Parts: sequence; structure tokens; C-alpha cells
Amino acid sequence: MDHESLVEAITREVIAAIGVEDDCDGDCAVHSSEKVRAIVANGASRVSFRGKAAEVPSDLHAYIDHTLLKPEATAEAIDLICDEAVEYQFASVMINPSWVKRAAQRLKGTGMAVGTVIGFPSGAHTSEIKAMEARQALRHGATEIDMVINIGALKSGDFGLVKSDIARVTDAAREKGALTKVILETSLLTDEEKVVASQLAKQAKADFVKTSTGFSTAGATVFDVALMREAVGPDMGVKASGGIHTADDVEEMIAAGATRIGASAGIAIVTGGSSDERY
Repeated sequence: MDHESLVEAITREVIAAIGVEDDCDGDCAVHSSEKVRAIVANGASRVSFRGKAAEVPSDLHAYIDHTLLKPEATAEAIDLICDEAVEYQFASVMINPSWVKRAAQRLKGTGMAVGTVIGFPSGAHTSEIKAMEARQALRHGATEIDMVINIGALKSGDFGLVKSDIARVTDAAREKGALTKVILETSLLTDEEKVVASQLAKQAKADFVKTSTGFSTAGATVFDVALMREAVGPDMGVKASGGIHTADDVEEMIAAGATRIGASAGIAIVTGGSSDERY
């Protein structure tokens, strides 16, 4: 089975089971799990992406969330990444929640989006804490929220919890007109789980699905981006993040269906230079 046929089949089966409306009770994806698992077993681990799903743009900078999430990041480093984001006109800065207020103040009047992470990096925080963390970040000036799903709940088949966990954060973000990106941590999931998680994020009214935190066993792959794109359809955002270091990497991800890129090597990507190890 080729890649296009595979993802079409997986998506068709999952959509038939969990639907795209809001009235799914949360556990209905279970009913098609065996069918989807069988489809994946028939070829998902052996296929690779070939060809381009989208035209590669010339303005790569506009796709990049300029990212600094290392725990040892200093105030000086946060100021610098903010200044770089403005200079190179990246899509946003992406920083830890404790730095949101500082970044928002520094970027005031520039039009630069301030992004932060919620439930990061494990996703194992309670839904209440994630929602509170998101609301505090929004009050401090965040305009984009990247949240990690409850990975253990997904793998346990508790799809209702996964969906409601996402919805608590997306609801908070919509109150402030902010975007929400849902991090699946694809390196820890089966292909079936990636499709189900993508559909649950769509049902919970997230704006994007995102591959990775960059802090787990692996980052984005072209296959996963293409699979997620097929799962959510043409209108929802797909963010590739983790292990993206060059312009070629970015072009491959965009060609597979990504509409946003998370990278700490943004300057190297747009200038063709070497990655700055301070990130």
C-alpha cells in the first residue's frame, strides 16, 4: 500500500468512527481501533513520503516559530531571541511560560506573536492546571499556546479525557483570541494513535496539531507531518517541530503539509549559516 492510499484509509476509518462533529462522547474512537490498527500494520511502518503535497514558499522565515525552551535560558537570551524574531520577521517567539511577560513587554508594538508551552514537556499535568497555566500565560501577553496532550491517557484509550484536556486549553485561548497548537509527541505514539489524536484535537477546536516537544526520543518526520495533514484535512494547521535545522528540512516539512515550523535554528535556516549552540 502506498503512502497516499494508506493515510487515506486510516483517516477514513477514524473519521467514520469518531466523526468531526462535537457530539462524540469521547470513547467512540475505540470502536474502530482494531480496524485502524490492521490498516497501519499492513504498511505504515514500511512506507515513506514521496512527492510534494504543497508548493514550497520562498518566505521560509514566516513559517518559523523562533524557539528557546531550554530550562537554563537567561533573561539576556530571552531578550536576544525576541530581537532576532523581529529582525528576521519570524512567525513568533516560542518561550517557556515564566518568560512570557518579559517577552510581551519587549515585543510590544512590533506585531510579533508571543508563544508559550503548556503542560510541557510531559503532558501529564491535570487538565485544571493546564487551563490555569494557559490563562495566566494569556494574561501575561501570550498570543499562541502550544499544549502537550495527555499521552498516557491516549495510549490507555481514554479518548474522552484527551479531548476534554485539549478543550480546556482551547476554550481558554479562544476567550482571548489566541491560537492553540496541540503537541502529540509523535515519537511516543503508534500511527493509529497519531491519527486519533489529530482528530481529537480537531474536535476540540484547536488551530494546529504539532509533532513534538523536542524533548522526547525524536522530533518531526516527513511521514508524520503527511499523516497528520491527511488526518485533519486541508484547513487546520500542522506544525513540525523537533530536529529541524536546515532550509532543506523546512522545505520537506512544508511540502508534506506543514504550515508552521518550530525551530531553535531559525537564523541558520533562513541565512544558510550554522546552528547557534546557545539554543
